[in-house]
Amino acid sequence: MSWDSNGGKIWMDGEFVDWNDAKISVLSHVVHYGSSIFEGIRCYENPKGSAIFRLDEHVERLFNSAKIYKMDIPFTHDEISNGIKDTIAINNLKSCYIRPVTYRGYKELGVNPLNCPVNTSIAVWEWGKYLGAEAMENGVDIAVSSWRRLAPDTMPAMAKAGANYMNAQLAKVEAIERGFDEAIMLDYHGYIGEGSGENIFLIKDDVVYTPTLSSSILKGITRDSVITIANDLGYEVKEEQIPREFAYLSDEVFFTGTAAEVTPVRSIDGITIGLGKIGPMTKEIQSEFFNIVEGKIDDKFNWLSYLD
Repeated sequence: MSWDSNGGKIWMDGEFVDWNDAKISVLSHVVHYGSSIFEGIRCYENPKGSAIFRLDEHVERLFNSAKIYKMDIPFTHDEISNGIKDTIAINNLKSCYIRPVTYRGYKELGVNPLNCPVNTSIAVWEWGKYLGAEAMENGVDIAVSSWRRLAPDTMPAMAKAGANYMNAQLAKVEAIERGFDEAIMLDYHGYIGEGSGENIFLIKDDVVYTPTLSSSILKGITRDSVITIANDLGYEVKEEQIPREFAYLSDEVFFTGTAAEVTPVRSIDGITIGLGKIGPMTKEIQSEFFNIVEGKIDDKFNWLSYLD
């Protein structure tokens, strides 16, 4: 089933609804004021069955995002987790992308959201490599965006909120229109932040660098996984404020995210990075990541939740 399939089911507030019947009012608060929080999760098929990657952490972040925006999700963590598993099962998918979204529904209009209901839906679909299958080996061409990440006293970057992605859309569209695959966004101080939908890592002299949470980035779950993997492989990882020019001089650069997984960067602003394709350390980290999620090696970090 693809994302535009008519044959699937979507979980809406605890009930399954046909794909084409999963609708909300045009007067819903979320439509007018962007009041939604969501997650992106992947389920991988491996020799032991279908397994969801870091399900507990993703559901926890959904609830944390809701807490920041004072949205009381009317379901428990377990009910959302089971709803995700049930949605995958009813759609007969072995591997898929998972999108739980909590949003303010329809009751009244006005900026004040507190009187509007809080609704939750879960959709699943087959989704391949976000930046293209060839990008996993050859890398992507990216550019520094003219649009910056949100300052911490404007909107909370640690909340995975739909409204935040209006900022990301500006950077993504600008990059595409300029002929690039993706963008890097600088933070409010001019240091490297993240991509439009990915965290970023840079490697120099065998040390792995990534921006700090104070650089207005999302606290990525794949980011955390890659830090764990890199440390386990014996690499030093530093979370620092990173100047733009450091990226040009890096030996390797790669993106991480649920959609992007571990995608190398080939060039930044037309400047070739390292070998101009996936570098050796990125390759090792990428291979270890896929070996875990695809069940080729032991899940020693207990990241996989099997459906069966």
